[in-house]
Amino acid sequence: MADSNITKKALAAAFRELMNEIQFSKISVRMICEKCDMNRKSFYYHFKDKYELVNWIFDTEFASADALVEDGSGWETLERICVYFFDNRSFYKKIFKLDGQNSFVEHCRERLLPHLCEKVTSIMNSSDIPDFYINLFADFVICAVKRWLLDKKPLQPQTFVSLLKNLIESGAVYVCRSTIGNQDKE
Repeated sequence: MADSNITKKALAAAFRELMNEIQFSKISVRMICEKCDMNRKSFYYHFKDKYELVNWIFDTEFASADALVEDGSGWETLERICVYFFDNRSFYKKIFKLDGQNSFVEHCRERLLPHLCEKVTSIMNSSDIPDFYINLFADFVICAVKRWLLDKKPLQPQTFVSLLKNLIESGAVYVCRSTIGNQDKE
């Protein structure tokens, strides 16, 4: 297992270097492999394509960032993730621009969904939140993070999360509670 992670980390490092020089769409598996002196077979043993490599980079680094605030609130977790994105923004600005099948945005949304679901449940003080609200909240947060990161001069992560928290806890809670309250009356 240790050798597997060494190989994956080497491929990830080579990919990150290439991302500093070349557009994502122009990077090939061959180029990644040449950069770290491996063959394509090694790449395909670990990843099905470069999109999966991007997701692995996020997942392994996200797991580290997430572990740092395991006992913290959902907002602390989100802040830690935003600090991670901010610190690695030259890489993630490029990755967040990718759309379509296998896009990083979709992977990120799925990865963060349990944390966001937990946050909505906590804000609403209820475990019976319709999926519609959970998905809307997840889409809103991911879209906000993407827009924030792609800004020419993004706010500091702590400021961004604070503004996001204020907006969500004031406006969204009111809308959700009034709608859920109306559903109970029907």
